[in-house]
Amino acid sequence: MPPGAHRIDSCSACWTDSGVYVKIVVVVVVVVVVVVVVVVVVVVAVEVIVVLLVVVVVLAAAATVVVVVVVVVVVVVVVMMVVEEVIVVKVVVVVVVVAVVVVVVVVVVVVVVVVVMMVVEEVIVVKVVVVVVVVAVVVVVVVVVSSSSSSSSTLVFRA
Repeated sequence: MPPGAHRIDSCSACWTDSGVYVKIVVVVVVVVVVVVVVVVVVVVAVEVIVVLLVVVVVLAAAATVVVVVVVVVVVVVVVMMVVEEVIVVKVVVVVVVVAVVVVVVVVVVVVVVVVVMMVVEEVIVVKVVVVVVVVAVVVVVVVVVSSSSSSSSTLVFRA
């Protein structure tokens, strides 16, 4: 090992020490809450037709995925600059899995909302379905992100 270099065995310890993990969780939760609020306000304030609702949900999902990807890239770069260690692929895989879960859940939301609006043409039912599914998305994202902290990913030394 070069002089002055140090070894960090656990990626979660590295993230906790630098506060980066906490910042990631806060950013993801804030983004999800903002998306939930926007969708609920649009659904409650306007009597939305199916096309508009689908567009709003898809745009919210796309914005969420874009923000998550940008945050991941920034965090990986910052952690590599600050800690001067190469991050194992497991950390990136966890974030990609979270993004895929969010996209899949949003697609399910769109399908459920469209089917409910076609079968039961009641706006109140659709509002309830949207709120319940959006809350479920938040719970899934928070659980997946929180559980990723308990898995230990080892860091390797920089060449």
